[in-house]
Amino acid sequence: MSEADLKEQQKIDDAAAAHDAALFAQRVRKRLGLTQLEFSRRIDVSLETIRNWEQGKRSPTGAARALLRVLDKAPEASLMALG
Repeated sequence: MSEADLKEQQKIDDAAAAHDAALFAQRVRKRLGLTQLEFSRRIDVSLETIRNWEQGKRSPTGAARALLRVLDKAPEASLMALG
């Protein structure tokens, strides 16, 4: 593979990862039965951040990604802990 091929494949991989993150963030929110605004307030991030995640413009990182995984695996306990 040439350098150009590698760069093109990286772009494809990055786009796929962003799409997967967007779908995951939206799936978690919808599974909890929350609007984007409600979800943003519950997890203490801006509404714009939620929209950017769900539109694939940005991907959750670090603690936000971990919180989404916890919300996905133990939604009731997580929401109770968040208040």
